Amino acid sequence: MLAAVAAPQQARAAQACPRLQQSLPVPPPEPGSRPGAPAAVQASDYRHRIRPTHLGWPRRDIWCVWIEPGASDGPAARWDRRWRQAVDAALNEWSSLLPIVVVDDPQRAQVQVLRRRPPLRGGRASHGRAELELWKVQRDERWALEPRVLVSISPAQRLEATQATALHELGHAFGLWGHSDVATDAMAAVPGAQPVLVLSARDRATLLWLQQQPALGAGSGAVRPPEPAQEQKRPGGGEGRPWRMDSGSDR
Repeated sequence: MLAAVAAPQQARAAQACPRLQQSLPVPPPEPGSRPGAPAAVQASDYRHRIRPTHLGWPRRDIWCVWIEPGASDGPAARWDRRWRQAVDAALNEWSSLLPIVVVDDPQRAQVQVLRRRPPLRGGRASHGRAELELWKVQRDERWALEPRVLVSISPAQRLEATQATALHELGHAFGLWGHSDVATDAMAAVPGAQPVLVLSARDRATLLWLQQQPALGAGSGAVRPPEPAQEQKRPGGGEGRPWRMDSGSDR
């Protein structure tokens, strides 16, 4: 289901992933409010370990993904190609369950994958991190609630380790905001001795369950355009700080 933006797919990308026109940050919830209750425990998956946001489950029917371009020549090109190979392999694994469109414009994407090592968190280094924000966005003249995810994947790893990190962090990006307690799952909190390069049956079952849950803002009616004083004329703009959740010092 993974579609790259080559000539035959450009029309599909433009239709499935319209360009951002305006956006406003969704503020944090009021103090004392709580997210939805966790799901009941099921032996076949780890749905009970996945967290919703205060506005619902950050899932989508189609995800649009932008991947930071690498060098096309010079000494860095070889390593950038290896990093991209690992990220593409991880995306292809998730695309067996989700429609994913890779776009060449970050303003068309909900997920941006960056070639960088995440900043230190509490003095602890990591090879990958996913950071979620909620935004009210306008695309094709329509307003909607939308998740916006920055995924940082360090290039300073072996190919298989980079692929395993990408598989894990992209799982967060696609809505699995929590961790499995089984080391052989791609979304394990603590990875095992061998890199996990394919989704387990539990990973698949959890994501398929998630895709059946109500999406952001479900049941709250259409998203209204902002008042004139709130409107932001530049794409990606917005005043104030949005609500934010991240995967912590992952991997």
